[in-house]
Amino acid sequence: MWKKIYAFMVAAALLLLCACGGERGPAATVDPYEGMVEVESGFGTKMWVQLYEDVPASTLSPADFRRDGGFISYTGSEYEALRGVDVSEHQGEIDWKGVASEGVDFAMIRAGYRGYSQGGLYEDAYFVPNIDGATVNQIDIGVYFFSQAVTPEEAVEEAEYLLKLIKSYRCEVTMPVVFDWENIDNDDARTDGLDGATLTDCAVAFCERIKQAGYEPAVYAYRYLAYFLYDLPRLADYTLWVGAVGEVPDFYYKHDIWQYSAGGTVNGIDGPVDLNLLFREKQEGESGTAPPSEEPAAPTETAPVSLPSETAVEPAASQAHTSSASAGTNVIIFDASGETEVSSSAASEYYIIGYDG
Repeated sequence: MWKKIYAFMVAAALLLLCACGGERGPAATVDPYEGMVEVESGFGTKMWVQLYEDVPASTLSPADFRRDGGFISYTGSEYEALRGVDVSEHQGEIDWKGVASEGVDFAMIRAGYRGYSQGGLYEDAYFVPNIDGATVNQIDIGVYFFSQAVTPEEAVEEAEYLLKLIKSYRCEVTMPVVFDWENIDNDDARTDGLDGATLTDCAVAFCERIKQAGYEPAVYAYRYLAYFLYDLPRLADYTLWVGAVGEVPDFYYKHDIWQYSAGGTVNGIDGPVDLNLLFREKQEGESGTAPPSEEPAAPTETAPVSLPSETAVEPAASQAHTSSASAGTNVIIFDASGETEVSSSAASEYYIIGYDG
C-alpha cells in the first residue's frame, strides 16, 4: 500500500515539474518606438521622438511648396501664406523700401536680448530704425526677444523689459511678440544644462505676461528644442514659430510660422537673412466666391489694452539670433527622453538625435 502511495506522489511531482519547467510560448514583442513618432531630423535622416497625442499634427503638404526666386512660396488652398524676414543688429542698416519691393509682407524684429554670460538686458542697436523703416514701408511688424532666462522670474523680467521697448509702438506691433530662447554654441553660457521643464516654465511665464499686455504671445524653437526640451502641450495656447531649414516644411506638429532659410538674399539687406512663411487658415469662401446664401462678415474691432509697465535694465554683451541647426552642426545621439546619450551603433536607419549646443 505504501509503495503505491509513494509511486503516486512521485508521479504527481514529476507532472508538476513538467508543467512548471516545460516549454513556454514565445515572449511578447516589445515595440521600442511605442509612444513615439518618426520625424525628419534636418540632416536627411529620420529620428524617433516622443509623440504628444494632444498636440495637433501639421497639415502642411510638401507638394504645396515651390521655389520662387530666392524665396519659397505656398501654393495650397488651406492657408494664406505671408512672406517674411527676421532681423537684428547683425544685418546692420536696412533699406526697408528695397525689402518691401521683394514682396515681403512682415518682419520679425529683434527688440532686445539677455546676455548669455552675465545675464544683463540690452536693447538691439537697430531696433528703432528697423521698426520705423518697416512701418514707413507698410510691412507688418512682430518683435522677438532673445532670451537666456534660467528661471520663470527672469523670463517675466525679460517680458517687462520688452514691453518697455515697444511701449511707443502699440499700433505698429500687430504680429506676434516672441520668446526666443536658444542654446549657445562654442562658448560657456549661464543657460548650460537648463532642463526642459524649467525652460517650458520660462516660456509660459513670458507669454502670459505678453498676453496680459494685450499682444499675441509666441515661442520660437528649432527642432531640438521643440522635440527634446519643450513640453509642447503646455505651449498649445501660443503661436509657434519653428526654425526648420529646408525646401519644404517637415516639422511634425502644427506651427504658425516656418523659418525655412538662414541664408536668404533680400534686396535692401546686406548679407544673409532669415526667411519665413506665416500661415493663416482661410475662412470658408475666402479662396474663391463666397456661398450665395452668406454675406461677408463685418470686421471686428479690437478692444483697447492697457500699456505695460516699465522695468530697470542692465547692460550685457550682444548675442545674435540664430536659426535652426543645419548640415555641418555637430550631431549627438539621444535616447527617447532626449537626455541620455546612446551609442550611434544601436541605431540602424533611424536616429534619435539632437544638436550639440
